[in-house]
Amino acid sequence: MEQAVVAVIGAGLAGSEAAWQLAKRGHRVRLHEMRPGTLTPAHTSGMAAEMVCSNSFKSDDLNSATGILKTELREMDSLVLRCAEATRVPAGNSLAVDREAFSLMVTTELQAHPLIEWVPGVVEAPEPGIPTILATGPLTADALAQWLFVRCGGSRLFFYDAIAPIVERDSINMEIAYRASRYGKGAADFINCPLDQEAYDRFLDALLAAPRAELHDFETPFFEACLPVEVMADRGRETLRFGPMKPVGLDDPRTGRWPHAAVQLRQDTLAGDYYNLVGFQTRLKWGAQQEVFRLIPGLENAVFARLGSIHRNTYVQAPEVLDATLAVKSIPGLWIAGQLSGVEGYLESTASGLAAAFSADRSIRGKGPLPFPREMVLGSLLHYLSHASTKDFSPMNAMLGLLPELPEGRVDVRAAKRSGGTRALKAAKGQAHRERALEALSRFQTEAGDLS
Repeated sequence: MEQAVVAVIGAGLAGSEAAWQLAKRGHRVRLHEMRPGTLTPAHTSGMAAEMVCSNSFKSDDLNSATGILKTELREMDSLVLRCAEATRVPAGNSLAVDREAFSLMVTTELQAHPLIEWVPGVVEAPEPGIPTILATGPLTADALAQWLFVRCGGSRLFFYDAIAPIVERDSINMEIAYRASRYGKGAADFINCPLDQEAYDRFLDALLAAPRAELHDFETPFFEACLPVEVMADRGRETLRFGPMKPVGLDDPRTGRWPHAAVQLRQDTLAGDYYNLVGFQTRLKWGAQQEVFRLIPGLENAVFARLGSIHRNTYVQAPEVLDATLAVKSIPGLWIAGQLSGVEGYLESTASGLAAAFSADRSIRGKGPLPFPREMVLGSLLHYLSHASTKDFSPMNAMLGLLPELPEGRVDVRAAKRSGGTRALKAAKGQAHRERALEALSRFQTEAGDLS
């Protein structure tokens, strides 16, 4: 087949993965990226796959939804996942990366590929007649977003998302803070700042009273899976102790007990010189952030390499706009990937980029649409996007609850409960989902013939 030209607009995680997968299949790719000439409220560089919020690709537990999705992506030769694993930093049972080293590696791989042409500048509309994957992310430039929503005839949707602060490692007081992973699992990869009840109450009072950045669109909701820490605190004085400040499993070596509350910090660079405050995304004004977060024991003299911020994210009404292959129903030759499609999370965005490239490749080759099996985590996520209730639709992470029920007899419930109760049963179900997902992927690869 003569090499086809495919446009990928946006070099975030989804666009980077899509460009790589298309080039691997022999297509000439024009990878459009407006950065660094035009930056977003969250980005700071022109590199591909820049991670602006967390530096984590979530749990590595093989029997979790994200663990299964990673396994699926490895089987399909994901560039982004390979680069993430090559630049990982200690993070307990999660895959976290040095963001700069990770983005640099992805950028280098893409720019070195002979079939990928990097095209700088803002794109206001796809070029007619060129198959296009739109992966511009939740901070899509206004002109392109407006073109998309006018053409699709769907509702334009938003939510607010926030970023957590990063502190310099040498400014953390290790006479108070201590290293540990929850319940002692794995290496002591996290730095933990313990709070007794008095310190917790003092911190909470200051957090609730601190000035917040103004929101320009009051009707736009926050994304529930990534709420600003002060918004969580608004919901009750104990909310943070059951959320990002939960102390369970974090024995303080000085007392031998769990603290009343704890703030965890996760390594952000390979050198270990920066740490981010886990779950502490915030919309506090910058001066207030420094005052409030220095009330956390161990962070009295914290030097902030980056302060938190908030920005508005955009996504399409996927059930109206997309089918299960991420193709736009009303515009032939256009696919949407990444957070703009309604997936939420770095790993999920990466997976959607791979899926969009697979779908675009099939279309260019004259093959019919082939949705991923629902038994796969990727397939279940794409099925949700295309089949969810329009009324209740919201961005979605990978979840085992999206997968079809396991057939009766797939898990020996009694045996699992005897061996370890509810926790063992949950693990057994996760393992059964993983095994079924890989079986489905193997059959799918045989049918598709070009996924590895």
